[in-house]
Amino acid sequence: MGFFLGIDGGGTGCRAAVADASGRVLGEGAAGPANIASDLAGARDNILAAATQALTRAVGAGAVAAELPALSAGLGLAGANAAGKASALRRALPFARIKLETDAIAAVKGALGDRDGIVAALGTGSVFAAQVGGRIRQVGGWGLVLGDEGSGAWLGREVLRQALLAADGFRAGTPLLHAVLQSHGGAEGVIAFSLAARPADFARLAPEVLAADDPIAHELIAIATADVARAIHLLQHDPPLPVTFIGGLGPSYAVRLGSRWEIRPAQGSALDGALILAREAA
Repeated sequence: MGFFLGIDGGGTGCRAAVADASGRVLGEGAAGPANIASDLAGARDNILAAATQALTRAVGAGAVAAELPALSAGLGLAGANAAGKASALRRALPFARIKLETDAIAAVKGALGDRDGIVAALGTGSVFAAQVGGRIRQVGGWGLVLGDEGSGAWLGREVLRQALLAADGFRAGTPLLHAVLQSHGGAEGVIAFSLAARPADFARLAPEVLAADDPIAHELIAIATADVARAIHLLQHDPPLPVTFIGGLGPSYAVRLGSRWEIRPAQGSALDGALILAREAA
């Protein structure tokens, strides 16, 4: 059946893996962001770069041109739920067979396998999904403009928004807000940054918020944690489903919410889930 390509793409970067018919991974690759809603052309280029890198490591540079268009590809991508984007990307990719889903679907398949449970994927963006009896229900994943509560991008955007409110005098300043304003060159610098910033750019501020012993950091983390808990509660069943936290911020929320539900580690990664999608495509 040839080779299978899995792509896990989000707002920070994308990863690729090429496996043989037995499921053995032969090569891996990585490239930049692959959110097809915010940058379709850039996502396509990064997907192809990561795929080429993985395939080169699997079969050698001389065979890439012949093998690339013969691949069965499974793609779990941020932004795949934006109207028209998935169809446009399929037309732009050379692979023989493609199954394209949101990054949440790939994450669920990788993290849970065939088990029932809830996956909370929290990185640059945020998305949640439950699997019960093989059926998957997703909530969230609407992007930073309309959602992504609890995500790194949300935390970064919110600390900048609060810094501007402090600069205007609508709220008291804090050491973290002063530091954020100073590092961006004042309120004007924050505005200039925001005009060109992508979700991954906002998300780079999240570690600063999470590490700060500061009133605004505590406030934002409390709001974010409540939003994450509300999404999980919406997906819960009777009896309660175990919850698996994944993504760069997943462990932080697992600590904060571990007393509410049973927490289970991921069985595999979103890249493993993308390889499952590749087999389904074949």
